[in-house]
Amino acid sequence: MSVPFFLGIAGGSGSGKTTLAQNILKNIDSESISHISHDAYYRDQSHMPMEERVKTNYDHPSSLETDLLVNHVHQLRSGQAIQQPTYDFSQHTRAEATAVVQPRPIIIIEGILIFAEPELRDALDMKIFVDTDSDIRFARRLLRDVAERGRTFEFGIEQYLTYTKPMHEQFVEPSKRYADLIVPEGGKNSRAIEVILSQLQRIVEQ
Repeated sequence: MSVPFFLGIAGGSGSGKTTLAQNILKNIDSESISHISHDAYYRDQSHMPMEERVKTNYDHPSSLETDLLVNHVHQLRSGQAIQQPTYDFSQHTRAEATAVVQPRPIIIIEGILIFAEPELRDALDMKIFVDTDSDIRFARRLLRDVAERGRTFEFGIEQYLTYTKPMHEQFVEPSKRYADLIVPEGGKNSRAIEVILSQLQRIVEQ
């Protein structure tokens, strides 16, 4: 098997990164592509009481075990499958289960902070930044956190104002300069998706 091509998809929380990734995944043969979310690498907090876990700043680089992800990228690049961790957002800690990720020709790595981490950023072959208006990102994040992560509206708003917005300004937005391609409204930008798929399909056919 050839060395995997690593595609990084970054952007603010709620920008449409996952939608873009899913649009790519459904248009590339499943045996040719794998997907890793940086969110899966949030640090284990099982040793902490719940009242401390809920205070975690999930938008700061220190909340993520990025060195483990970097090691996993090296393993995949050398043709080895990895055991990706999983995260239980309702319990604010890492779950016991892991997920096997195979070293396929294309590997998508998705996350808000992947371009802010030099070692991870340098391991990516192509970097896409999904650029979406802040009001839209906030609304999407709030709805997701309530529907999928067991948060209340009050908690979601407080978390956004306390952590997400300032961390976006400090870490995420400045990392946009490292992108090879900036995609406005990434998940819905059909023309950009066509261009990305065309390039990825060429890699699969090599």
